[in-house]
Amino acid sequence: MEGHDQAQYPVPRVPRQEAAAQSGPAQERRLSVRYVRYVNEGATQGPVPLVLLHGFTQTGASWAPVVSALHGRFPVVLPDAPGHGGSSAVRADLWKTADLLAEAVPTPAAWVGYSMGGRTALHLALSHPEAVARLVLMSTSAGIDDPAKRAARQTADEALAQRIEREGMDEFLASWLAQPLFATLSPEDAGLADRLTNEPAGLASSLRLAGAGAQQSLWGRLGELGGQRIPVLLLAGELDRDYRHHAERMAGLIGPTAAVEVVGGAGHACHLERPVEVAQAIVRFCQAGPELV
Repeated sequence: MEGHDQAQYPVPRVPRQEAAAQSGPAQERRLSVRYVRYVNEGATQGPVPLVLLHGFTQTGASWAPVVSALHGRFPVVLPDAPGHGGSSAVRADLWKTADLLAEAVPTPAAWVGYSMGGRTALHLALSHPEAVARLVLMSTSAGIDDPAKRAARQTADEALAQRIEREGMDEFLASWLAQPLFATLSPEDAGLADRLTNEPAGLASSLRLAGAGAQQSLWGRLGELGGQRIPVLLLAGELDRDYRHHAERMAGLIGPTAAVEVVGGAGHACHLERPVEVAQAIVRFCQAGPELV
């Protein structure tokens, strides 16, 4: 990114075989995790770790533009989700993923999740609230609360999983990024090279275990976050009308510890389209007082 010293804050790559080389059945393997160290790591007191959870078809490395724009203000933790990147061989639903993250990441931490990563972060906050200092949910929904629509989505996710297995990564990603959801995401910002490091079997398993159709609705549990007094920031792109609605609805159910911020000029993939603005929103939120609003 022009104007930011990305070389100073690199996103280390973890060899994909790291996860695959671990012993035991796939569902018991640990997640692959990358770290970007805090530039003032010698300070006796610093901010809590910032954990960035990526979306479907991405890896932890997809956060590089945001990491660069953070300018080393936080120690950053970049896990690869089950079925993705260095965790390609790991099989886990969202609740199990929350457990794996709680084991893998120094806590308490500030958790930032985009899309699938936001749904993961929500599960973690509900199952391990002690691990969550702050929570940022970007382009995130609490699930599909209509049982018929959820069943239809699960059927569609299974068909998509079979399509990935049948077509392979190149053809699938071309159609995935051509969705209206990503209409405002330029090819240069889409991170195709990073997405292509994934494998069909891993992505298919992610859809089956952690897709929106497989996820239970959590709308009725959002008040627990307010009850735990967890500060929550809900980010949504200005051009992403559906997820702006989700953000407003979620904030209303969480209560006064939640705030909504709209990323101007951005669609669904806010962190790729407007990484500087997203980084600034994260910094403001993490440096705000505990009262939030």
